[in-house]
Amino acid sequence: MRIIIATICIAACAGSECASARPAGGPLPVVAAENVYGNIVQQIGGPLVSVTSVLSDPNADPHLFEPGTRNGLAVSQARLVIQNGLGYDAFMDKLEQAAPSSHRLVLTIADALGIHGSDANPHLWYDVPKLNVVAGAITAGLVKADPAHASAYRAGRDRFVKSLQPLRGLVAQIERRFKGAPVAYTEPVPGYLIAAAGLTNRAPETFTRAVEDGTEPTPQALAAMDALVTGHKIKVLLYNSQTVTPITERVRTAALHAGIPVVGVAETLPPHRTFQQWQLAETRALYRALSK
Repeated sequence: MRIIIATICIAACAGSECASARPAGGPLPVVAAENVYGNIVQQIGGPLVSVTSVLSDPNADPHLFEPGTRNGLAVSQARLVIQNGLGYDAFMDKLEQAAPSSHRLVLTIADALGIHGSDANPHLWYDVPKLNVVAGAITAGLVKADPAHASAYRAGRDRFVKSLQPLRGLVAQIERRFKGAPVAYTEPVPGYLIAAAGLTNRAPETFTRAVEDGTEPTPQALAAMDALVTGHKIKVLLYNSQTVTPITERVRTAALHAGIPVVGVAETLPPHRTFQQWQLAETRALYRALSK
């Protein structure tokens, strides 16, 4: 944990400013690039934090998102900014550069997890085994920005980690019962979940990466994806319901016609749900689909 805290200090401010306490008169202003992290920090910080989530529209394509002026104002006033990294939310760099501040801490989740590289899967919140590390990094950022309430933030972290037990248990149950089962996804959104559950992704990377990058898969990649469905070589198709293209809709329709269960996944937290509720619902849907 000391390494994460030191990284935040060096990246965001200098000297004793890192230890400056929260300004009096209100909760700590926090900006999360994605509402996934916004919900987690709200659970950890409770009434001690005021959270603004930049990317929160469930109908928005995260890869095409452009922040507005209200987002820039929130970043300019934030004491802690939490972003994903790996190029997923590059728009945050522009917001931070437009409003430089020596009092703002910036936490990049990819750095906290030690994940780097242009080919890395950026959908880090699906990495169930690493969620305790994510919570720990967020807590370290809160403590650094507001050391007077360190014990409350750490208690919030402990509550959050404990609340993940049903999700962790279900992932372990999938691994025990279906280890090695072949599945495919239209994009690598649930890639970390699939790996944690011990399942085998058969979707060709040439297809999934093209879809994620917003480009056209090659005829060979599309043919390979089609063959998985028509040949009943997978038990489940995981489908990004938030970013739909004619090609992914074609694959989804083919899977349904072939009797292959389809499980929808998303990139942002749906309205009126906690992070745990959302992830548990998707994982339960995966479990039911594998059971068919």
